[in-house]
Amino acid sequence: MKIVPFAQATAPAVVAGMMRIHDKDDADIRALYDAARAGGIDFFDHADIYGGRMHRCEERFAEALQLGPSERDEITLQTKCGIVPAEGAYDFSAEHILRQVDGSLAALRTDRIDVLLLHRPDALVEPDEVARAFDELESSGKVRAFGVSNHTPRQIDLLRTAVAQPLVANQLQLSLTHASIIAGPIAANREATDQSITRDGGGILEYCRINGITIQAWSPMQAAIGQGSFVGSADHPELNAVLDRLADTHGSTPTGIAVAWITRHPAAMQVVMGTTTPERLSAAAQGADVRLSRTEWYELYRAAGHLLP
Repeated sequence: MKIVPFAQATAPAVVAGMMRIHDKDDADIRALYDAARAGGIDFFDHADIYGGRMHRCEERFAEALQLGPSERDEITLQTKCGIVPAEGAYDFSAEHILRQVDGSLAALRTDRIDVLLLHRPDALVEPDEVARAFDELESSGKVRAFGVSNHTPRQIDLLRTAVAQPLVANQLQLSLTHASIIAGPIAANREATDQSITRDGGGILEYCRINGITIQAWSPMQAAIGQGSFVGSADHPELNAVLDRLADTHGSTPTGIAVAWITRHPAAMQVVMGTTTPERLSAAAQGADVRLSRTEWYELYRAAGHLLP
């Protein structure tokens, strides 16, 4: 498994996302976990809202796995907070953050969260409130590292006016076909093209690289928002032809090559796989070790429909 820098240490290039395990039985969850560990994945991503009610997927993870202290120490547990579905709102108040972390700790049956992310930007955020929560969580040992999800450069800068802890990760949507954080800057200064429109608040990928923030790519197989996977889809024949050919070349799978396209980028990103199929998770883990050439990387980029001026 390819390893990437993360905070003051390292982490696997593939993360096992647990957002869809709420309706899986214990054996299914254990099989997914075992496939992750066998592939070198010891990093598991949660959120308080996953599963249809607060903390449901976190609860299922703990119930199914029954991790002892030594096995718990072998893995990284990441979760997120800040979305309040029942109220149709976001909430970065200190009280909400502290309450949700306590709920996640109880659901996961653990004494600490390794990484806590703020899930989506709260327009009403008060950075001092976030700082107060983070300080209390750090000093109590409940959370070891902090980050964000779906945040722009300026939103991160605003938090950093008060938050003392490093923000170690930013989870962003990225796949071969949903790649504006990469493709947009490539088409910069091409006013006649939609691709040149800035959609990420201005160079979020470059901002994260400059500031040592690990990008975690979510929905890495999704064609576009509201659509299914592009892998094997009749809607993406050119891309799948290239994926199939490169899979044969590298002794991999189309899923593995789609992961390799992300992990080939020098930003040293993590790929968050939300699959509940052990075989796909294993394919992703194997793909992270594939080293695409520059020519292969750009061929995939073009086959996915992106402009190369």
